[in-house]
Amino acid sequence: MMEYIAVILILFISILIYFKIADKYNIIDKPNHRSAHTQITLRGGGIIFPIAFIVFCLFHLHDAVNQYWSFGLGLLAICSISFIDDIRNLSSKIRLSVHFVSVILLLYFTGAFNLMPYWVWPILFILIIGTLNAYNFMDGINGMTGLYSLTALSSLSYINREIVQFTDNSFIYYPILASLVFLFFNFRKKAKCFAGDVGSMGIGFWVIGLITLLIMQTGDYKYILLLSIYGMEVVLTIIERILLKENIFEAHRRHLYQLFANEKKVSHLLISFVYALFQLIINAFLIHSEFPVWMAILIIFIPVGGLYLGLKWTLKKQYNL
Repeated sequence: MMEYIAVILILFISILIYFKIADKYNIIDKPNHRSAHTQITLRGGGIIFPIAFIVFCLFHLHDAVNQYWSFGLGLLAICSISFIDDIRNLSSKIRLSVHFVSVILLLYFTGAFNLMPYWVWPILFILIIGTLNAYNFMDGINGMTGLYSLTALSSLSYINREIVQFTDNSFIYYPILASLVFLFFNFRKKAKCFAGDVGSMGIGFWVIGLITLLIMQTGDYKYILLLSIYGMEVVLTIIERILLKENIFEAHRRHLYQLFANEKKVSHLLISFVYALFQLIINAFLIHSEFPVWMAILIIFIPVGGLYLGLKWTLKKQYNL
């Protein structure tokens, strides 16, 4: 318990120091016509997630050196390139190259290269990089990344303690503590900071690493649905943009949460809470169900997808979008 109290204090002090640096060097997020916020806010508060891993290494040095080194290198690489991209725009080739190396390190860490046939490796790469970008796409309003990650991590912690132990408990507790500290500054009507790419990519990488570990341990692919709300929203939005012949790589405001925030003027905090709540309900169903993955997908995606499309159609019709 004392360890975790110390970790919380270290993370609080670290993020406050970062605020001073970000303010001095003008690391800010300026709202534009595609933004869901209207005020200039400090960017890069998600740097707390790689810091949390560094603190984890300090408290668990032996395990970090022998067990978590490849994960750590991948996390720090993807966070570093994302933080640089937060400050100055980098070419997509540079970003994707670092993402590719980071995913290689993550798959090595999870044992996927030994446990999965080689022809599955490209599929894993596409799924992981796609999920990382989904995390980034969905990071658009106060509280969304922090609450959603907290939901996923809490579910993984429960699975690790009560269902099957697939990693050390502390390896899940540290990002939970980091999420709580980040939410203290972000889950507000007027957020003190935004996660930035460093935050969405950093916590996304950690959550995906844990889910991949769990799948490799159990051989049960249903656990990919622990992120099903993000996955469904991003996939359906991409399909919509393809049908409208839009460039899917350009920034937009077509996500359902953006329509509620920008057009309906619903509170960012309420939207983030509802997204996390829906995912929590799905996770509780997944954890305690014995359905095969294909049936779980149907049970989840038919009603939730129908609700999503219905709400989106109603809002677009109401606001002539």
